[in-house]
Amino acid sequence: MTTPRPRPEILTISPYIGGESTLPGINRTIKLSSNEGAFGVPPGAQQAIRHAAEEAYRYPDGGADALREAIGRRWGLNPTRIVCGAGSDDLIYQLCLAYGGPGRDIVMSAHGFAIYQIAGTYAGSRVIKVPERNLTADVDAMLAAVSPSTRLMFLANPNNPTGSMLSAADVTRLRQELAPEVLLVIDSAYAEYVTRGDYEPGIKLVDATGNTVMTRTFSKVFGLGGMRIGWCYAPPDVVDVLNRIRAPFNVSVAAQVAAIAALAEPGWVEKGRDHNAEWRPKLAAGLEAAGIKVWPSEGNFVLADFGTPALAEAADIFLRERGIIVRGVRGYGLPHCLRITVGLAEEVEAAVAGLTAFMRGRRG
Repeated sequence: MTTPRPRPEILTISPYIGGESTLPGINRTIKLSSNEGAFGVPPGAQQAIRHAAEEAYRYPDGGADALREAIGRRWGLNPTRIVCGAGSDDLIYQLCLAYGGPGRDIVMSAHGFAIYQIAGTYAGSRVIKVPERNLTADVDAMLAAVSPSTRLMFLANPNNPTGSMLSAADVTRLRQELAPEVLLVIDSAYAEYVTRGDYEPGIKLVDATGNTVMTRTFSKVFGLGGMRIGWCYAPPDVVDVLNRIRAPFNVSVAAQVAAIAALAEPGWVEKGRDHNAEWRPKLAAGLEAAGIKVWPSEGNFVLADFGTPALAEAADIFLRERGIIVRGVRGYGLPHCLRITVGLAEEVEAAVAGLTAFMRGRRG
């Protein structure tokens, strides 16, 4: 008996697995596995979501006009060059489908965000992963991987799960030396957490070129991961393409009003950024004091390197037994590492205490 079969490349895709939220047999858990905002949903957004229930029978504004206007005001951008989606993942998929496809290659760094490979393969492209240097995207290697078939390049900056970042000068050089027919997509999901002075999320390059896109999200510092809301800033021609192919109502009523309210929450971003600037170094220092290598990070997480897959797995099990959930990154080619989100102060302290006890026990 014959059955319907997908395109062969679809079956090569490993499904994306999100961070776990619960553990069997444990009532209270500390979830540090999904890089969610430490302070949850902004109060104004919570109220907006409750009020949206009364309008849930209505179709949402297909163009997300009010939200695009609010985003434009926040960052000084032209709303006509903004497209919203059900998370930035939605827009990444659409970019791969529109500009990728059979015979069109996509380039990304070796440990870049997994959705680039999934969406690119789904579109029918060949996805080329380029080796990194010290877990950081290598501009020269990325450029060397480009061929006449290349049509898209993805750069997560800062990168998930490594936390590494390229300076504005390095990203500018990447764009300048990249063939003009290659669309450079700069994924700036963690932009709000960056405090380095040499960082630029991509706005300037989008303004200066016709072949660069910046994607952003409300899932991190704005605390709306469960709402699925992201956006991109792009040249007019790319905006036109995305508006032709995206789902007509791809952002829900609740997501739109929640995002507008989150943008208006006084001091919310500053609160999240300041907390992260204080507690990410404390998390890193605590792990290093316990004898664990920590890679430099500009996001709201750190990458803890245990040296071997066996030790990383044992540490993960040890934490899980104590109700602490972190993220294994074997699927990113880093089986010897665990990614740990910067949570509330007491959550960070619990993670440090747990891993300190684990390492002490290994030595003992």
